Amino acid sequence: MKERLSLRQLVAVGSMLFGLFFGAGNLIFPAAMGQQAGWNVLTASAGLLITGVGLPLLGVAALGISRCDGLASLSSRVGKGYGLFFTCLLYLTIGPFFAIPRCATVPFEVGVMPAMGGSGSPAALAVFSVVFFAAVLWFSLRPGKILTWVGKVLNPLFLVCLGVLLVTALANPMGSAALVVPAEGYTQAAFVSGFLEGYNTMDALAGLAFGIVVVQVIRGLGVEDPGSIAGNTVLAGCLGCGLMGVIYLAVAVAGAQTRAVYPAASNGGEVLLWMAQHYFGAFGAVILAVTVTFACLKTAVGLITSCSETFQALFPNGPSYRVWAVGFSLFSCGAANFGLNTILAWATPVLMFLYPLAITLILLSLAGRWFDNDRRVYASVTAFTLAAALLDFCRALPAGAREALHLGGLLEAAGRWLPLFSLGLGWVCPALVGLALGLALRKRKH
Repeated sequence: MKERLSLRQLVAVGSMLFGLFFGAGNLIFPAAMGQQAGWNVLTASAGLLITGVGLPLLGVAALGISRCDGLASLSSRVGKGYGLFFTCLLYLTIGPFFAIPRCATVPFEVGVMPAMGGSGSPAALAVFSVVFFAAVLWFSLRPGKILTWVGKVLNPLFLVCLGVLLVTALANPMGSAALVVPAEGYTQAAFVSGFLEGYNTMDALAGLAFGIVVVQVIRGLGVEDPGSIAGNTVLAGCLGCGLMGVIYLAVAVAGAQTRAVYPAASNGGEVLLWMAQHYFGAFGAVILAVTVTFACLKTAVGLITSCSETFQALFPNGPSYRVWAVGFSLFSCGAANFGLNTILAWATPVLMFLYPLAITLILLSLAGRWFDNDRRVYASVTAFTLAAALLDFCRALPAGAREALHLGGLLEAAGRWLPLFSLGLGWVCPALVGLALGLALRKRKH
């Protein structure tokens, strides 16, 4: 039985992993984080690399070890109803609720707005999003073509353009990151802030959603043993995600250096645009806008396709693939018109709720052999984590929503009684309590 992939095969799988994970969000969030972190950029980047690189790797490895045939099967270890709930929420989050609309708003802010003098109107965003999602739907109904030639041509072009920009920025910095005062949240807790910023990349969620694709590829190359599959997945992932980590670090440092010339940006898209214009003028901004647009187009097509296929499989007696694709495209088009800042503001609380559940599911799956994947352990950890994650969700809501829901008293009490809640990690201690209880229940039954 084959246990190891060849170097060429590892590079091919690593390249595929990079293509699956890397999108616009992988650029805008490190850039924004770098601007805010200032002289603490390396500390913040260390936290970002855990949630933006380490967790996606572990998520893919967890699927390889578990022998499950996808996210629904893996999350159903908690319970069948929970598996359906978690799978739907995760795919909607990395799909039409947030990630797909973001694919349209990022190129709009990087490309269209500067061409209009920096003040793109709602009407311009509406026109752009309609054209963008018309193209997305056209390719989604004919899956395969764009993913082939765009993956081979535009992704390398995008990386070359990005590489030239980053090398130029680091070789000829606008200023020293060591002189930039960190923003609030990055002065005393830069590592935790970077860790939470990694949530926004959604890569750990993508690892759970698309990890089965990687596992199937490795199995198709002749590796059958679950341990060997996980090992080869980690090796290939170290190549793909390692490249992603290098890009994260370079973008974050370059973003911090922009504060020597530019003010704090409202989002990472502005930071990238300023960098392109600063070093290459209007030409650089145009090249960046074109490559980001096509990269986002590819990502959106991949997400529409995967979400439609998943929901068709989850609800076999429901709508067809074509209906799901049309519905998700229309919904994403509408959501995109709220603008990038609004999408990011509402994505944050959902990710604060979803990420703890994803992290505990990944860790339990990796450690499952030590408690025989006992459902009581899964259910206990998830129940305690879910309750605390709801509080983190409420805390991360926009201020107006918190006030409208009268959450002040609840959040104040949580801050007093729940360890790490003020850092956005209120779920950690409840998860440990749930683990202890689940193991105790398992031992009692034996």
